[in-house]
Amino acid sequence: MSQSLASQEVLAALREEVLATSNLPLAIDFLAGELRLHGVMSPAMAKLGHYFSGFQTFVVAEAEDESGHFDLNVGLEILRREAEYRARGAEPQGIFLYQIESISRNRLNYDRGLTAMADDPSFNDNWRDWVLGLRRQLGMVELVDLIYVRSAYYEQQQARRQTSRDEPLPPVLFGEKEGRIALAMRHKDPSLLFASMHRQLGYPEVPVPKAAGEEQQRLDMVVRRMERLEARLKLVEEEQRGGIDLARFYEGSGGGPERE
Repeated sequence: MSQSLASQEVLAALREEVLATSNLPLAIDFLAGELRLHGVMSPAMAKLGHYFSGFQTFVVAEAEDESGHFDLNVGLEILRREAEYRARGAEPQGIFLYQIESISRNRLNYDRGLTAMADDPSFNDNWRDWVLGLRRQLGMVELVDLIYVRSAYYEQQQARRQTSRDEPLPPVLFGEKEGRIALAMRHKDPSLLFASMHRQLGYPEVPVPKAAGEEQQRLDMVVRRMERLEARLKLVEEEQRGGIDLARFYEGSGGGPERE
């Protein structure tokens, strides 16, 4: 992608690399077909939930939003680093902080992002309920406080005070060290929290777009729209020449290829 290759060309090359190993080429064909037909990949990714997580689909959808500012190259780099982190044996705490920092630093939509994060297979029911609850709480309560009260350190502090409670404390999601960090970062810049958690948990550094002037951002938006328009025009030309059957793109659109 960094070499300005068309998405369709990248998918075609990737298909050949994995052809002999799994059913993944079927999924790639499905993605390529949707890309040719609609000019975007995220709707097809949403139909392939056994291959792509909700967060992966969300990141690509944000990059494909014509009214947005988010660069697809940055989005793909976010997903690449996350995949490498998972391969090393990622913990839920690190996955959560990497994803929420990606949303924060790249100014993505929090509500849609948190909804997508809640579906992550690494999260159990306690994590899912908490992540979904953040949609209502963030903005009114600081993230550091929300992390602190779900940490082992907060639980220890409450036990030392021997405070009588009518209801038990909610399930612990973060360790003692994460709780200490969160408490120390109260009322400070969120970037300091992320930097400290990054060092503590070892999750990847979050990619961010390079600084660009307003004119460059407008140019990038125009280029994205032109690329999608070009893809649609090619499809119309092939249809007029009788070289493409549109009906085949709708076959199986309710689910997509099965996993091996």
